[in-house]
Amino acid sequence: MSDEINGQEDLKKASAAAKLFDVRRVIGGLFVVYGVIVTLIGVFDSPAEVDKASGVRINLWMGLGMLALGLLFLAWLWWRPVKVVPSEDV
Repeated sequence: MSDEINGQEDLKKASAAAKLFDVRRVIGGLFVVYGVIVTLIGVFDSPAEVDKASGVRINLWMGLGMLALGLLFLAWLWWRPVKVVPSEDV
């Protein structure tokens, strides 16, 4: 009985660790943070910076793209969460 309880606790700890260190969470979070920063920079670009980029608000568009990619990674994490499979000890 005690081994079964310990096994369940170990599985819960492994599951929590796997969810915490999922690479999709890290990549998605970083892209969202950087996307917000670059988007805000793009909103407040000066006319000289827009002219330097041939009239395109490149910071705004790249920031929105990074934000969309980060949200896609976080949505992927939500749609397909990590499932830890218990291992059989020999």
